[in-house]
Amino acid sequence: MYDPLKSTSFFVRELQQKTDTPRFTTVIGIPREKDETERRLALTPETVALLVSSGYRVLLEAGAGLPINYSDRYYAESGAEIMETAAEVFQADLILKIMPPTEEEVAMMRPRTTVFSFLYLHMFSSTLLEKMAEKRINALAYELLYDQSGVSPFVTAISEIEGASSITLAAELLSNAHGGKGILLGGIPGVSPTEVVIIGAGVAGTMAARAALALGASVKVFDDDITKLRTIRHELGSSLFTSTLQPNVLRNVFHSADVVIGAMQYINKTHFYHISADLIREMKEGSLVIDLRMAQGGCFETTMEACLPDHPPIFEKFGVLHFCEMSLSSRVARTASIALSNIFVSLFTAMGDCGGVAHFACFDRGFASGFYLYAGKMVNSYVANHFNFPVSDIGLFLHGY
Repeated sequence: MYDPLKSTSFFVRELQQKTDTPRFTTVIGIPREKDETERRLALTPETVALLVSSGYRVLLEAGAGLPINYSDRYYAESGAEIMETAAEVFQADLILKIMPPTEEEVAMMRPRTTVFSFLYLHMFSSTLLEKMAEKRINALAYELLYDQSGVSPFVTAISEIEGASSITLAAELLSNAHGGKGILLGGIPGVSPTEVVIIGAGVAGTMAARAALALGASVKVFDDDITKLRTIRHELGSSLFTSTLQPNVLRNVFHSADVVIGAMQYINKTHFYHISADLIREMKEGSLVIDLRMAQGGCFETTMEACLPDHPPIFEKFGVLHFCEMSLSSRVARTASIALSNIFVSLFTAMGDCGGVAHFACFDRGFASGFYLYAGKMVNSYVANHFNFPVSDIGLFLHGY
């Protein structure tokens, strides 16, 4: 007698049918970044293939992957739909960018579009935010999103890359080939080791300190958070010099420093510490300052001016070379793009399980914290205070939050 409960073929057909039927259809748009210095991209072809298999549609502007050496053909083979114009891409439900949207890009978006980007406040304006509000745009910043541990996975990934890259960059800029003093970053027998000073003991500072110590440099780390100093000393060993931001100690250290790296974190902070120009003036001629926080306004008084339009990212002041590119990770754009893509896979998988952006925001407080605009309403106090905008609690707009 036929027993359906024992029929293997019965279950195989049902399971196959369930897998092939998508639960939702969300369109993701990936435009090309118009800034020539920005080479990163939010998704790699491998990640696109995973998202398409999960039911998403991905629209990619033609040529968007070329800066990270991925061709349109590779993206197309992974399931992306290649669009010839940015206007077509900006018709998507979700827009994944690196740089904040411009007024021209907002004009191309449909009402209630959701856009992801980094939060470069110096690139925003009140006019831009007002235009986004008129279209009731949902806008999220990678720096504002946080996971179960209370930190932003995007900031952590980029900070790891930039911290390690800063030491490689310092080694290049100190060499004769790039106009430096001809110093080997590190130390060899009979030669005094290079002195590296790091302001900020977070992820970027830790990665920079680890890389510098591995080369044999003398490393000194400063921060206003004693817990971070305790953690970095525990991770890297007792040979690491650590101190709070004591003016007298900083002045003595800056006198002999060969490299100073700014790695303080300013997002969602109430206190801001900037190294004064007087300390930079006292540094040795030919020394080097690398600011990893230009996107947040800069760590030094002498680098803050580099946030102004048309200011050169590399310049000399008081005889000290300053490196102030907006994002050091753009120099290793492929690595940075892969790191970002790895985070988006888990994020969009969880979002799909919840049924979309609005439902996921109700379910996940860390994701909801990433919004600075929700349905056109300002919902983040950090951004609101910067532009003197009224702010609302995002819980007012999310059912069951």
